[in-house]
Amino acid sequence: MLELENRIKKDGRVIDNRILKVDSFLNHQLDPALLTRMGQELARLYADTAIDRIVTIETSGIAVAYAVAMAMGNIPVVFARKKRSLLSVDDQYVTSVYSYTKEEEYTASISRQYLPARENILIIDDFLASGAAALGLIRLVQQAGSRTAGIGVVIEKTFQPGRATLEQAGYRVEALASIESFTDNQPIFTSSHVRRKT
Repeated sequence: MLELENRIKKDGRVIDNRILKVDSFLNHQLDPALLTRMGQELARLYADTAIDRIVTIETSGIAVAYAVAMAMGNIPVVFARKKRSLLSVDDQYVTSVYSYTKEEEYTASISRQYLPARENILIIDDFLASGAAALGLIRLVQQAGSRTAGIGVVIEKTFQPGRATLEQAGYRVEALASIESFTDNQPIFTSSHVRRKT
């Protein structure tokens, strides 16, 4: 998605050729118009797939998942919580997820009430790097007796093993922006090279 790549180049910040911060439009402050178009593009990419429900993880995935759900005709969205709430007294599907960014393991959970069996689930997230968050959500979907029909992400780091891990496990992955490296604290996009060759 060229618009997203240009926005990352303009407003994203790369730290130590390692971490990409997109706080100004995705992870802290939101750009509703851009989010709407990202949702429409992810919905277009999965237009050939029957989707009953979208699953994401708090917090940054929620806005994107909402935009995709609206573009798909207002289908339900459920997000996994990273912390137990005192109000969460009902039965939960639970799994452990390791966060490489925060270098800690956390518990992700979804109420059984909001994740029915026998549905086709689209997993949506903001970033794909190691694939740990997506794999955690896949486990929750499996616990519910539903099927992960695909995984959609805003930004993937192709130099990390997330996509390969998920695809080797048989899952379809679609990304709006694919970064193959950081050079001099600037993102190098995979699709940019493809466009230059044609």
